[in-house]
Amino acid sequence: MADSTTFELTLPELREVTAFAAACASPALPLFEQFFPDDDRPRAALAAAAEFADGGKRGRALRDTSWAAHKAAQEARDAGHQSAGDAARAAAHAAGSAYLHPLPNPTQVKHILGAAAHTARALELAAGPADSPALDYLDSAARLASPTVISVLRRYPPSPPSGGRIGELLRHLDTALR
Repeated sequence: MADSTTFELTLPELREVTAFAAACASPALPLFEQFFPDDDRPRAALAAAAEFADGGKRGRALRDTSWAAHKAAQEARDAGHQSAGDAARAAAHAAGSAYLHPLPNPTQVKHILGAAAHTARALELAAGPADSPALDYLDSAARLASPTVISVLRRYPPSPPSGGRIGELLRHLDTALR
């Protein structure tokens, strides 16, 4: 530990967390693109996340694509396409996961698991409440988590008891991985 408020988080660990987040976000991308086929912001965020995970730089392009995907998510929600909004937010979280901070703060858990939670919500919204695939999806996302991802997650306190449905989905996966 560097001091009492931080812990070690290596670049290879960040790359593995980002690869996990990108893999979790990918299934939601078609839900965005069916409504916004000409908007490549979420796809660009996933590409930037994959590039970083494969050894690329953690620079401005990665951060910019994350913010652009967040903006696409808000625009999708404003247009009444909730599932597309969560799909874009999943991509934004995938790119943003590269900026996970080594602080023992429970809100940091969303940097690790946010892409999966938003993908689960996007799938749930697309399917409707009677046939929600969210928990099945989270079970499959849990199987994608490598021992390194789980080790990084366990350095943080559990996800806080807030955040509405996304928070519930996040806590479900958090609990499953701990």
